[in-house]
Amino acid sequence: MKALVTGGGGFIGRWIVRKLIERGDRVRVLGRRKYPELQKIGVETVQGNICCSKIVEDACRGVDCVFHVAALTGIWGPWEEFYQTNVIGTRTIIAGCQKQRVPRLVYTSSPSVVHDQADQINLDETAPYPQEYLCPYPETKAMAERMVLLANGREGLSTVALRPHLVWGPEDTNLIPRLLERARQGKLIRVGDGRNKVDLTYVENVAQAHLLAADRLADPSSGVAGEVFFISQGEPVLLWPWIDQFLQNLGLPTVKKSIPLAVAKKIGWAIEKYYHTFHLSGEPAMTRFLASQLGTSHYFNIRKARERLNYIPEVSMEEGLRRSVAFYSKNK
Repeated sequence: MKALVTGGGGFIGRWIVRKLIERGDRVRVLGRRKYPELQKIGVETVQGNICCSKIVEDACRGVDCVFHVAALTGIWGPWEEFYQTNVIGTRTIIAGCQKQRVPRLVYTSSPSVVHDQADQINLDETAPYPQEYLCPYPETKAMAERMVLLANGREGLSTVALRPHLVWGPEDTNLIPRLLERARQGKLIRVGDGRNKVDLTYVENVAQAHLLAADRLADPSSGVAGEVFFISQGEPVLLWPWIDQFLQNLGLPTVKKSIPLAVAKKIGWAIEKYYHTFHLSGEPAMTRFLASQLGTSHYFNIRKARERLNYIPEVSMEEGLRRSVAFYSKNK
């Protein structure tokens, strides 16, 4: 298979690229940089913006499957920036696939597209999109996910959307680095009573799920095309005790301070208003969306992924923790 990976220089994308190369697939990456480290392992790199039709069409030429991983993530920022990358970029990728007759498209979505601020316990894929979103990221990802699913079966393109939850592991550029930075600064504060249970997904398992989805898309009888799948470890953990364990293994202080969820939401609302009123740049220390993510339970039923994708997480939480601690101990 010849694959195109958008965002192949990012955290999830890089692991997908490695898995593809390991099994002998040919890989092309479309990203913002040239990524010489990927070129060294035989990856063809294309530098450009996913919103540019010409660049995307050229990148899609001769490809059997596109893994659309590139996205703008975050809990805060201008709506237009999220819309351009996550919605217009996805629309351009779909059009590029159709123009070049690419048969398969695997889209990296997010469980946050169905997050409704309440506890989500063993949620499955029948959960509806909420009426309201608290920030541009989940809303624009939901818009893009809808487009991907609607594109299924049109102009020879088969599509699937994956929703990996709280992806972590070695070389993480977002979740773990932020956690460690706040811990070192003594700024970590527990939101809620500390009993909320969440799914975390080790990055190699996420990459594995993407390859499985691509392979299953090639079989019209697999029941994968046009579908969405939650991806996780299948073994949710108590969030704050897990964070304490991670910090302890790195010799960092555990979380001592706490704040009720309702209070955190009110503080988040006030900070959001302040940022909007004074047009402040940067990311707020707390928002309503962040408070909900830190203080509620959100874990998912992955039975559908197990049955239709043949997905079984290869790396356990314990092994993922061991590998991650080893990596971050060397890269403090």
